[in-house]
Amino acid sequence: MSVSRSSQSIDQTEISATASNRSKTRSNVGLQSDLSDRELQIVEQVTAGLTNQEISEKLEISKRTVDNHVSNILNKTATGNRVALVRWALQSGKVCIDELNCCHLPNN
Repeated sequence: MSVSRSSQSIDQTEISATASNRSKTRSNVGLQSDLSDRELQIVEQVTAGLTNQEISEKLEISKRTVDNHVSNILNKTATGNRVALVRWALQSGKVCIDELNCCHLPNN
């Protein structure tokens, strides 16, 4: 059986893409340690449905600071928006909603 050069090229591209995805998945494993305590507080407020303005008022920090935290969190968690961030937080056990998916975070 012969394989054309274009098939070999496609196979190599698919292999590279698969390896890249595995690498990204592995790099996401330790993300909790990459998020600061303040960023985890912000994640909790985002999952509660608060806007950046509401978060700023609740935590007594500027809205611009919240904007920066949210942007950093989205980058660190490789989520593109707030909905994806909430999904990530629930799947990774960072938050619980109405006693579902509850986790116990250590008290400092």
